[in-house]
Amino acid sequence: MPAISGKTALVTGASRGIGRATALALAEGGAQVIVHYGRGKTEAEAVVAEICSRGGKAEAVAADLAAQDGAHKLAKQVRAVVGDRLDILVASAGITKAATIEETTVEDFDRLFAVNVRAPFFLMQQLLPILRERSSVVLFSSIAVRSAGGPISAHAATKGAVETLTRQFAAALGARGVRVNAVAPAVVRADRSTFAKTEAGIEFALGMQALKRLAEPQDIGRVIAFLACDESRWITGATVPVECGSKLWCE
Repeated sequence: MPAISGKTALVTGASRGIGRATALALAEGGAQVIVHYGRGKTEAEAVVAEICSRGGKAEAVAADLAAQDGAHKLAKQVRAVVGDRLDILVASAGITKAATIEETTVEDFDRLFAVNVRAPFFLMQQLLPILRERSSVVLFSSIAVRSAGGPISAHAATKGAVETLTRQFAAALGARGVRVNAVAPAVVRADRSTFAKTEAGIEFALGMQALKRLAEPQDIGRVIAFLACDESRWITGATVPVECGSKLWCE
């Protein structure tokens, strides 16, 4: 694992799936990890226990990122834990909603943008004072930005917005030495992915991939750990595709 010993990290949505894998990867590299969760308190505490059992340092914090002040409350808790220095911010918390254009409600649309776009924006805003030079921020896009199909148009729109934020943040913060990138996974075998639990979903995903294996959460988590460390110090404003060659078929 890339060496990030002594660094402090916040991973949102870290109680399961890609967030959990990312928290474990960062802890393996030597970082102190704040494990954020929305509802999965038991799961988040299990992640903290696993990190501590391996000699690492971690703490769980809760915040509802769909709430208007959710990002502000989370930032306040983070600053209480790490003080005036945060080295790594990974905004992996996100939601999806499979619905056609006709089926998508205003409530669905607003909640998707609240969690997937508004929360990372204001979390960045609130934590900016403690993001020092050589800090790394990783946001979450998706292969859905570059491929069309399936009832996920509103969800895909949020990920397009995230890629725009990635470039804007990177340009705005480059002079401060803060790097901002995004990862864009394809289908991942994660807890919240019902698509990857059906035979039809798996067959469809493998059919558009060059590598014939579904990604596991740790496949994405280790790429994020690389983006968080100094070995990637010359990468910013980029969206890194982590999608088993799916782009070869989708563009």
